[in-house]
Amino acid sequence: MSLIKGIHHVALKCCGKEEFEKTKQFYGEVLGLPVARSWNSGIMYDTGAGLMEIFETEETPLETGTIRHFAFAVEDTDACVEAVRAAGYEVFVEPKDIEIASEIPFPARIAFCRGPVGEEIEFFHEK
Repeated sequence: MSLIKGIHHVALKCCGKEEFEKTKQFYGEVLGLPVARSWNSGIMYDTGAGLMEIFETEETPLETGTIRHFAFAVEDTDACVEAVRAAGYEVFVEPKDIEIASEIPFPARIAFCRGPVGEEIEFFHEK
């Protein structure tokens, strides 16, 4: 029996008010995630399959490497990329069809971008 039920949330720490506001704008307005709850120095967005938690801190920027990326399940990979690009964010893997070589072939359409605090985001559409 597994102790894990699924992903509850992914957390991002923002360095200061400006980065916090930019990050909220990206997830709330560009990607259209609804707010699940908010408080003085944080907010949680509902991704449909877990939460995205964003904190405002006074810390210096964190080095990347702890988490390689996180993936959002999406219906339209290309539409996500268009929204991200229109908002001025970097798309570093253009939308493409892949097939993961597993016991049962697993086709998908994917793309990657960088978010406001350097996080790598995958848009993942299972076919």
